[in-house]
Amino acid sequence: MPGIVLVGAQWGDEGKGKITDLLADDFDYVVRFQGGNNAGHTVIHAGRTLKLHLIPSGIMYPHITPVIGNGCVIDPKVLLEEMDRLEADGISTHRLLVSCNAHLIMPYHRDLDGASERRLGKLEIGTTRRGIGPAYQDKASRMGLRVQDLQDPHIFVKKLEAALPEKNDILEKVYGLPTYTVEQIAEEYLAYAKRIKPHIAETSTVINRALRAGQWVLFEGAQGTLLDLDHGTYPFVTSSSPTAGGACTGTGVGPKAIDRVLGIAKAYITRVGSGPFPTELHDETGELLTRVGGEYGTTTGRQRRCGWYDAVIVRYAVQVNGLTDLAITKLDVLSGLKTIKVCVAYEHDGRRYNDLPCHQSIFHHARPIYEELPGWDEDISGCRTFEELPKAARDYITFLEDLAEVPISIIAVGPSREQTIMRRWEGRM
Repeated sequence: MPGIVLVGAQWGDEGKGKITDLLADDFDYVVRFQGGNNAGHTVIHAGRTLKLHLIPSGIMYPHITPVIGNGCVIDPKVLLEEMDRLEADGISTHRLLVSCNAHLIMPYHRDLDGASERRLGKLEIGTTRRGIGPAYQDKASRMGLRVQDLQDPHIFVKKLEAALPEKNDILEKVYGLPTYTVEQIAEEYLAYAKRIKPHIAETSTVINRALRAGQWVLFEGAQGTLLDLDHGTYPFVTSSSPTAGGACTGTGVGPKAIDRVLGIAKAYITRVGSGPFPTELHDETGELLTRVGGEYGTTTGRQRRCGWYDAVIVRYAVQVNGLTDLAITKLDVLSGLKTIKVCVAYEHDGRRYNDLPCHQSIFHHARPIYEELPGWDEDISGCRTFEELPKAARDYITFLEDLAEVPISIIAVGPSREQTIMRRWEGRM
């Protein structure tokens, strides 16, 4: 059962889209298992830049079946717009499957998301305001509408009639916002249903049959480990489980189906939105990483906060995901730096922390303990083997590997598919 999970090992934006696209040619299915259009994957190939928000990155390969799993929340308007953009670009979406059990993002979810963030003011979480959190709230409170409800107008209207009065009360009485009618939403969403219906499937059955038949399945997560609802820097997290365990609950496969878990980490680290960030840089180096790394969100365009690589966070990601390998991305961005720092532990109130502290206040005020390594001046974007890298770059990768205690199997030295060193990763045999 060749199932491989790909997860972010930091705060998201690690380059998962590039790595998924790079590996996908060896797979039969690429399955997105959590999140919604609050995530963004940028794929660059043959001079084309493709920005994806909901559809799995493997869509560019005509032999792959891309799947949106039950753990995702879906804004049908956004899904259809993304499908239309791909079709206009000559990329077929006819093989796309959407889980009948995935939950729908409704118009009131978007309104509530934005209103809640505005009310929090300086204490805002930093959501994308696309309705993700409120949709997952309704899922947990058993008030959500699912993709399968689009197939039966009677059920869709009945469920909407049950959910809408409470939402309208909150919109009007708490936030002073306009309300919705059942007819207004039903007319819009049931029109989407006609186009989405051919793609709806019981995807858990499809995926499990594929695995039993020996087909290759790549499970693709969005966001990153430190944004996990349970294991991240709560409350500055997403509303789902982007860790490896989420691949099972978000697709309906058992853990025995997973052979390998690949974590993606940048050669430095970034974060979008609010929350603690021990290695954040507020100097010229931080500005350089932003500029050279193009550190702006694929979905929101927001500038990412940049900092030195944090080995404590990656070790934590290895632990909670059971990582078997790491891929390091954007190594080329560090070219030209005289020295490069790596956070190997934290210090707070005279105590050293080699692992992530359990108290949020300690983490928020932790001081990074750095080890400094020599940098390199060479342009490494053309390197295709580990041996071609400058010695300082090789030493940096080896140092990170020793700290993580798992092999670094893939190294990205540029944004395109070809700018990659496959160091210890074997493709389909």
